[in-house]
Amino acid sequence: MTAAAAAPAGRAENPVRSIAIAGGLFFIIGFFTWLNGPLITFVRLAFDLNEVNSFLVLMVFYLSYFVLALPSSMILRKTGLKRGLSLSLTVMAVGAAMFGEFATRRWYPGALVGLFTIGGGLALLQTAINPYVSILGPIEGAARRIALMGICNKAAGIAAPLVIGALVLHGIGDLADRLQAVSGPAREALLDNFAAKIHLPYLGMAVILLVVAAGILRSPLPDLKASEVNASSMPSGEADGRSVFSYPHLWLGVVCLFVYVGVEVMAGDAIGAYGRAFGLPLDQTKFFTAFTLAAMLLGYIAGLVFTPKIVSQDTYLRGSALLGLVLVGGAFLTKGYVSVGFVASLGFANAMMWPAIFPLAIRGLGKATETGSALLVMGIAGGAIIPQAFAALKQHYDFQAVFAVLMAPCYLYILYYAWLGCKARPSDPPMPAAGIVGP
Repeated sequence: MTAAAAAPAGRAENPVRSIAIAGGLFFIIGFFTWLNGPLITFVRLAFDLNEVNSFLVLMVFYLSYFVLALPSSMILRKTGLKRGLSLSLTVMAVGAAMFGEFATRRWYPGALVGLFTIGGGLALLQTAINPYVSILGPIEGAARRIALMGICNKAAGIAAPLVIGALVLHGIGDLADRLQAVSGPAREALLDNFAAKIHLPYLGMAVILLVVAAGILRSPLPDLKASEVNASSMPSGEADGRSVFSYPHLWLGVVCLFVYVGVEVMAGDAIGAYGRAFGLPLDQTKFFTAFTLAAMLLGYIAGLVFTPKIVSQDTYLRGSALLGLVLVGGAFLTKGYVSVGFVASLGFANAMMWPAIFPLAIRGLGKATETGSALLVMGIAGGAIIPQAFAALKQHYDFQAVFAVLMAPCYLYILYYAWLGCKARPSDPPMPAAGIVGP
């Protein structure tokens, strides 16, 4: 690609400031996303739930992406980038306030609605910010930029369970023992006091989100047009006049993101349940998510070093998928802390998957970029389905076998996409179909 092609007119002249702002937004995404692991522990105790019902935290949160991603793309066309980002943060603030209030009242349906609202705001935020980062520079280097965003995301993810662990889950092991020794009003009083610990942290997060939302409107963040910038990554004219249904590499990428987010959430949020199945204490398992995210942080640093100058995005993705398969095998063949260590190490294998899959899937979509991005964000619903399947199946079968059976096919599909699926060429523009409106 020539120097002129690397910096078309539609891109920001100096993207450093824009990347810094985007990094802050990815920190927010990471903090709220990776709170879900410790929240499973919190709701199971505060609402006196079984494991399957506690995993509804993940189900509701990630299903919001599936439901709201396409509406988000339509909203962004109306609002533009800045107002869309500000709106997404405002929606998240409302959801955070709702969750804190309903969790304090120990009304689980209301708390789940709050999480769904947070997820809805994140769907809008992700639909805007991921393609934005991808098109700030040449698409071939998008994995490197998204890896930098990932460092911000996972640094927040490491902090999230530590903060909630210190503010809300401190002494949870002792509390669980005390609850077994009491009943009736005394037990309810203990649970009420424990649940009330969540209110102030979530109220504080809501206030911070509103402040950042106001700041985004005053920021120098430029309004890039993805449909104009991304068209330059394909041969001239190739992206013109095509509907989103003409790109097999996009649709295969949607499936790839679905299974990827599933394995990422399994390694990050379900690792606490995995450790508890070995009988490991609650005061330790509440921090296991942070170990996975530390491994992901190392994986992002490695990605920054190796891609794209030394290893291409698709080659690195193939290596990551193979490493994932090896680590799943190690988790299955070992026990206790060693097995948990293999699961946490999946964070390293998973780190560069999103940064590689997303730009590979939207490459050359042109006018279909916004819709394609929304479809990819819908794939985040894999974080709802695969962990819930794990929670349900482990009630009846060996949990290590269930983990391996769910994870291995996902990594095999990611390997296929990196090898062949991402290279699928666009088909000829389809004939207009009744009821289908092109992007």
